[in-house]
Amino acid sequence: MRASGAGPNPLVRFASQIWGSIFRHGLPSTDKVAARTALTNFFLHIHPVRVKKSAIRVSYTLCLGGLSFFLFILLTISGLFLMFYYIPSVDQAYQNIKDLQFVETFGLVTRNLHRWAAHGMVITVWLHMARVFYQGSYKPPREFNWAIGSILLVVTLLLSFSGYLLPWDQLAVWAITVGTNMAKYAPIGGPYTRYVMLGGRTVGQGALIRFYVLHVVALPLIGFILMVIHFWRVRKDGFTGGL
Repeated sequence: MRASGAGPNPLVRFASQIWGSIFRHGLPSTDKVAARTALTNFFLHIHPVRVKKSAIRVSYTLCLGGLSFFLFILLTISGLFLMFYYIPSVDQAYQNIKDLQFVETFGLVTRNLHRWAAHGMVITVWLHMARVFYQGSYKPPREFNWAIGSILLVVTLLLSFSGYLLPWDQLAVWAITVGTNMAKYAPIGGPYTRYVMLGGRTVGQGALIRFYVLHVVALPLIGFILMVIHFWRVRKDGFTGGL
């Protein structure tokens, strides 16, 4: 039997401390408690105090921003599975893709899921930008978020292009050849840009590893950071705007 006056179980006390560190206040039964809860909770704090009912209806936004983010998450998960089998080598990349299609269990499903989600993300981001433009949601005070969204569109297109090159088939080799030759004619630093993109003067292993790193590390990280800023500004600016 527990001695009289003994404290609570250490495990219970530890769980209580963890719970208290996450949820610092009780149920928002009063306005004061509700305000303190919102100020100390990230997910509640990023939301605006008031939102127009018309601004969040599905027929107004078409959920295109949310669909784009969902496809980004789907691409991240399916891409992680593909990374277990793909080797960024000019001698093995094409065979890895063929093994995924015809040998690995659910390999074709995973690759097609990644591929079609990439196409879908390009489409939804374009439509989202068009919706924001035609409804005037880019106007003050949302011009900064419009700039962030424009950069996210470029990141999305670069993700699609860099992923297109990874199978290292004839389409990929000629796509990277044409793309980097276009970059060579850019003003001032064109030739140097092409050299950095290819990792040399010819299309080869250096080019493949650079575009692989861009596709799986650099561009997704940049995109995620910009998405966080984008979502934060959407909520701070009062969700979406209109004409």
